[in-house]
Amino acid sequence: MGFRADELERFRDETVPDLLPERLRLLFVGINPGLWTAATGAHFARPGNRFYPALVAAGILPHLPSITDDGMAREDREMLVRQGIGITNLVRRATARADELSREELRAGARALTALVAARHPPVVAVVGLTAYRQGFGRPRAVSGEQPEQLAGARLWVVPNPSGLNAHDTVDSLARAYAEPARAAGVVA
Repeated sequence: MGFRADELERFRDETVPDLLPERLRLLFVGINPGLWTAATGAHFARPGNRFYPALVAAGILPHLPSITDDGMAREDREMLVRQGIGITNLVRRATARADELSREELRAGARALTALVAARHPPVVAVVGLTAYRQGFGRPRAVSGEQPEQLAGARLWVVPNPSGLNAHDTVDSLARAYAEPARAAGVVA
């Protein structure tokens, strides 16, 4: 899998469809699609992103999904759907880095996410990224973990961002953090 920087730039501001299974048990919410995600149409697709390795290490998925330049393998998308795992983003437009987003974009994304959760009723939501959660939801003192308030009736977690830019977290620490909402959703024992 590989794209040149100029090829990736063509995907700036593109959107990626949500993965929303009919039986939605656990909704992971990324900050926004990166350019690799927009290029492949597969969430958390950038090589080196630790999202899927952490899901495997947590026991949420049995194996790593196969993601190529053409996207995620159909059988791997179906694996996520069978588990009841959904993926969306606070902000829909793709950027090279999350710090390219404005506070207002994050706030608008939080409102849209609240509406989505109210419509689809996942029992558990995990926002992937503390800073984006703080800015989008106007909770400057929020900490990682389960939040004291619900989101449109769903239990709400804030978990660490799996990007390589978040270097102080490891696959193991991410797996521990992601396992908490997965247990609450009944995805893992």
